[in-house]
Amino acid sequence: MKTGLSFYFSSGLQKNKEILHKAIAHKAQYLFTSLHIPEENGIDYRQSIGEVLQICQEGNLKLIVDVGPETLEKLGVQTIDALEALGIEYIRLDYGFTAQETVALSHKFHVVFNASTITEEEIDAWKEAGADFRRFAACHNYYPKQHSGLSIQRVREINFRLKVLGFTTMAFVPGDLIMRGPLGEGLPTVEKHRNQKEEVVLNMLELYLDGMCDIVMVGDVDLTDQNWHAFSCLGEDYVELRSQITPQYQFVRDMIHHDRPDSSEMIFRSQESRFYHMEIQAEHTEDSNRRMEFDSEWTEDVRKTGSICISNQKYLRYMGELEIARLNLPGDDRMNIIGEIHEEDRKYLPFIRNGLGIKLIP
Repeated sequence: MKTGLSFYFSSGLQKNKEILHKAIAHKAQYLFTSLHIPEENGIDYRQSIGEVLQICQEGNLKLIVDVGPETLEKLGVQTIDALEALGIEYIRLDYGFTAQETVALSHKFHVVFNASTITEEEIDAWKEAGADFRRFAACHNYYPKQHSGLSIQRVREINFRLKVLGFTTMAFVPGDLIMRGPLGEGLPTVEKHRNQKEEVVLNMLELYLDGMCDIVMVGDVDLTDQNWHAFSCLGEDYVELRSQITPQYQFVRDMIHHDRPDSSEMIFRSQESRFYHMEIQAEHTEDSNRRMEFDSEWTEDVRKTGSICISNQKYLRYMGELEIARLNLPGDDRMNIIGEIHEEDRKYLPFIRNGLGIKLIP
């Protein structure tokens, strides 16, 4: 999935350079900043933006910056067109641009709008002006003020309407380390994410899958080391899941397993495991379970949520396929239960679908 991070000039150039290098090292593709923050005073934007853009170009980070008369003055340019020479590819337009001006700008930049405020009248005007909506993006706001964020259902409704036209959709999750001031209560698009800010990966997956967001960015300034690592995995389209696996099946840890694009709501099915090309003998469930010290009670007639199974020879051409139960399922003597996902990581199972991957770690 496509991921991004935010930075703010008020953090200082040295801190921002550190953040940018972290973002690049952890597979981020986008960088967002706003130049309309009242608390940012006495900042030399012209010097800072040059160094920021150089790092972005070296790390292939695409910078999204809002644009207006005040922005141009801060950056030391006379026209919006001059931003192209600086290496800026995405410009966020709030108001004051005609449909014709907007479409003309989209020939040079990807133009970005507030997703929640795009009207049908604007869409009709852009169409009439010859817009190619593949050059348009809809970025949801983040909401510093408590209780002011959107629901995931509302984000999905807005995004569905715009994605049908060709828009790229974007939204934010809060960080879990440094909360941007002055309120310091997180910068989420979805209100419920504010109170679970440590769940960075879960929040990003929810926006990506349930919210229909093409790009998910962190609104706050930084992440803990643990979440930076998880952020990096997401940038490579997989999630690490802690697991217990019986000794003779440890080989399933040796690869990233991707769910089938035609995802089942009941099980995760590994595309890669069908290529193990090995004979998997049927095992009696109780014998298998005695060799493992699972956290939960297992019975022969139930595969509980989080159970890791592999098809044995009784499943004929499906022999060798690895699957993980997303919910409680009946037992099946064609399946060997070989392990389980750590209880705290089972919350990710509903979101790892449509080709996303997992890596089973100890």
